[in-house]
Amino acid sequence: MKKLLFAFALISTQAFAQTKLADGMYANFVTKKGTITTQLYYNETPLTVANFVALAEGTHPQVKSEYKGKPFYNGLKFHRVIANFMIQGGDPKGDGSGEPGYLFADEIVPTLKHDGPGVLSMANRGPATNGSQFFITHVATPHLDGRHTVFGKVVDGQKIVDAIEQNDVIEKVEIVRVGKDAKKFNAAKTFTETLEKAKKADELKKKQAEALKIESKKMFDDYLAKATAYPSGIKMYVVEKGAGIKPTEGENIHFDYAGYLADGTLFDTGIEALAEKHGILNPQRKNANAYQPLDYTFGNKGGFIEGMTEGLLQLNKGDKAYIFIPSNLGYGERAMGPIPANSNLVFYVDIKP
Repeated sequence: MKKLLFAFALISTQAFAQTKLADGMYANFVTKKGTITTQLYYNETPLTVANFVALAEGTHPQVKSEYKGKPFYNGLKFHRVIANFMIQGGDPKGDGSGEPGYLFADEIVPTLKHDGPGVLSMANRGPATNGSQFFITHVATPHLDGRHTVFGKVVDGQKIVDAIEQNDVIEKVEIVRVGKDAKKFNAAKTFTETLEKAKKADELKKKQAEALKIESKKMFDDYLAKATAYPSGIKMYVVEKGAGIKPTEGENIHFDYAGYLADGTLFDTGIEALAEKHGILNPQRKNANAYQPLDYTFGNKGGFIEGMTEGLLQLNKGDKAYIFIPSNLGYGERAMGPIPANSNLVFYVDIKP
């Protein structure tokens, strides 16, 4: 009878705990110090949540053979804990170097931010290196916005998060589905299908970027044939003239810009829409509102490559122009990020009135 009453009490307690949760998907991180309950954003970040849930339930289709059919997180450690920052877990090796046998892309949602304690986010080694590792914040960490995928939030147990110490064990991760939509969520299927859609979208972006590259190259060839040559070696074609007002020496001016390789490849721009169109939008830069015009103190010989400075000095307020810069007036024999050594460059500039 006692056993029956105990079992009934246990079922009642679990049922009561679940009735307190709104419809959605949740993950309980069970530790000796208590349970951390997180809500998972399966509508906003379906790929990332599907990955996490499939790992937790042992149904992930892409894990290494030794992890197949096993709840991945059970028994793993919080291998990295930094006070007043975050707790990190999910590494099968327990030292930060482990992974489940695959990597997948970021799923950055601009409205989901590292804006306080209890944010559940993916750990990574850079873009598109997500696997099984995650972290939960102690405090707001806005410098991680745009770099790590936020996919959940602690709804109960933040005190447990704050009490976790390095090498504390995750005894198990329990996935709780509340409501019809959450119960229909098939993690393994969603991961496979969403990943395939993402790959197709990426392939389409690459094709579009290649088409834009070819289009830009044709435009450059046309403008170069009409461009004015200057003694320094640059050539310039003004596509739109302003009012003809020259900036004064020492005046601070602003200009939009876009930098291309001579073959039409866009490597940098301060114009967000152009970066997105060419497939080089940086989420972290976007999140920081860093797609902005550049500042230039007119007459200053430093700050930019020689060919850019020379071109700016020839222009008036309101002018829009393409500056063709030979490699010796660019970065010369140095490679610079996406710019190979000995590259001729093309810069579009739009001097603000």
